[in-house]
Amino acid sequence: MLMFKPMRADDYSDFLDYFIADYATEIAANYGLEHSVAKDRAIDEINHDLEQGIDTPGHSLVCLVDLQANTERVVGYLWYKVDTKMGEIHICDFYVFPSEQGKGHGKQALRLLENEAVKAGVRQIKLRVAANNPRAKNLYDACGFHVTGINMSKQIAALERSDGRNG
Repeated sequence: MLMFKPMRADDYSDFLDYFIADYATEIAANYGLEHSVAKDRAIDEINHDLEQGIDTPGHSLVCLVDLQANTERVVGYLWYKVDTKMGEIHICDFYVFPSEQGKGHGKQALRLLENEAVKAGVRQIKLRVAANNPRAKNLYDACGFHVTGINMSKQIAALERSDGRNG
């Protein structure tokens, strides 16, 4: 059985260790940036989005906890925002540890989130999936999510002026 448990400070530190490395890899892969630049961007974004860490208003950060044989084992993380005015939840990050994938934790977590949504009067859950993450897309498809758009980007070089200088 899976449950959500609010992150504590030590959980948040572990979450940041995972998140920054993972997000930097995604940024580098999807936007063609050097890994060091992507890591700096990941750090800047998380510091901006979660200015007060686990106490940032409007954000929920939970550990996915598997309850078996009277023990609690963290198997992943979920970060989401509830917007009751718009009637939606936005999943900012969802991660099941690789050793725990394929055991149904992802589906259970999404069902728990749906229950939270109903309690909050929310009727829609939104998220973004990286193009290079087919495992996540398959999970969301299996849980009834559908594509509502496609993010696209193009890397462009600085234009060369007629005098031969960039700019």
